[in-house]
Amino acid sequence: MAEDYDTMTVAELKDLLKEAGLPVSGKKADLVARLAESSVAEKVETSDSNEDWEEDGDWDEEAVVGHVAKQKPVLDEETKAALSLRSEQKKKTPSFRRTEWFRYKRLSRSGWRAPHGMDSKQRRNYKYRSSLVRVGHGKVSLTRGFHPSGFREVMVQNTVDLEIIDPETEAARVGRGVGGRKREHIYSRADELGIRVLNRRRDI
Repeated sequence: MAEDYDTMTVAELKDLLKEAGLPVSGKKADLVARLAESSVAEKVETSDSNEDWEEDGDWDEEAVVGHVAKQKPVLDEETKAALSLRSEQKKKTPSFRRTEWFRYKRLSRSGWRAPHGMDSKQRRNYKYRSSLVRVGHGKVSLTRGFHPSGFREVMVQNTVDLEIIDPETEAARVGRGVGGRKREHIYSRADELGIRVLNRRRDI
């Protein structure tokens, strides 16, 4: 199947990726590899679903429950409703761009900065310029500090910081300055405690 993907154009590959709900960024080789991995995963899921499981459950109870990438938080109904409302509000929130972001590449890569200058068209809110950050764009206060998955984020710099995390409602985010060796220790300890790491690197 990978050979068929190689003969397709980039536009055709992106169409297939969009249909599968996969990212469309990257070079052609990346797109082909992504589609090939997706097709292999579908075959594995299909084979697993065809197996007949006995209802009395012949499961391995001694299996180690380590880090589960898709684990869900334990939330009350009020928090679930607030997260759902925030998600709906976010769909209507415009993208905030820095002044002259379309003119200079370095500005397009940077984050939001408030516009200054007496004649700034963005500061004066001309409609052909991008939107301004305002108080009215704020989301539900109850969900501040929550990751889209529903976990409350806790910054982690070492394994000691993991001990105070509640794995049912909180998830760890490793600091950007943490080195590779220390990251490995943090990942291992997080697996032991059943804590989800939000920015876990796949190469470690």
